[in-house]
Amino acid sequence: MKKSTVEMTKQPTTHYSPAKYHFVWDNSLTPTLTIESGDTVVFDFEDGSDQQIHPGAGIEALLNYDWKRTYPLHGPIYINGAEPGDTLEIEVLDLRTKGWAWTAVLEGFGLLPDEFDEPYLRVFDISNGDYIPFREDIHIPIEPFLGIMGVAPSRKGELSLAPPDINGGNLDIRHLTRGTKLFLPIQVPGALFSAGDGHAVQGDGELCLTAAECPLYGSLRFTLHKNKTISSPQFITSPGSLTPRTEEKGFFATTGIGPDLMKCAQDAARSMIDHLEAEYGLSRYDAYLLCSLAVDLKISEIVDKPNYVVSAYLPLSIFK
Repeated sequence: MKKSTVEMTKQPTTHYSPAKYHFVWDNSLTPTLTIESGDTVVFDFEDGSDQQIHPGAGIEALLNYDWKRTYPLHGPIYINGAEPGDTLEIEVLDLRTKGWAWTAVLEGFGLLPDEFDEPYLRVFDISNGDYIPFREDIHIPIEPFLGIMGVAPSRKGELSLAPPDINGGNLDIRHLTRGTKLFLPIQVPGALFSAGDGHAVQGDGELCLTAAECPLYGSLRFTLHKNKTISSPQFITSPGSLTPRTEEKGFFATTGIGPDLMKCAQDAARSMIDHLEAEYGLSRYDAYLLCSLAVDLKISEIVDKPNYVVSAYLPLSIFK
């Protein structure tokens, strides 16, 4: 059957998502909105901690952290006409930060959990709207995106929001910014789309577990593609460079080489942390956080077995 996009029978409508949140994937949840293909929804997203961490918060916020309140998601949103086997397109029209963000090391998590085993928290004033003031001489350009966008999975029951899956979810793809179109394979009638986990900026890999976690204002447009089937999420970025705000001074890169991609990633990260300590005088924990916010991990080579190469790219333009 020929693939098609649902034809709109009326003018597209702009909806406002109610301040109702859920903290699990569950395809039996009652929709908070019902929309048509072509409609736009405006959101007021909480940060990923559900305000457990906030301006003025200290280390006690991490020590008393309630994981059951992680990832407050708007939704689910029911899209009329959506059926399993169709594809839902989500166009990111706008995302704007709300003045503050936080980044933390949480015990037992991240790429290097055995080496960073104490809680550590930084809360940033980003009311300038342009960059994260990591240090007086280190400015990380703000490029907001949503860590979680997904449709309800076909599996019944309450499921964790933490791992990504074919329904989307906690993808943490930093290029899902303004102008991007995300395509998700619909699993259940109505799609039951949900979103949240606002980020002000993040490096590829989100090394320490957290990005610059923050609340966001957002606007998303939904288009239903009937009889178009994809096996996992796909996306189209906006035209131009993927690093337009950080490429003017080049990149410093470290590598990890060996037969295990995870160990390669860890080795590349360790070398970058060593470099940030030695060259820029950062503490080891701050170097780890900076890697999570600004360093991109890339698989540089995966065909010349038994050894593979993972590279860590640090944009030099963040140093003023």
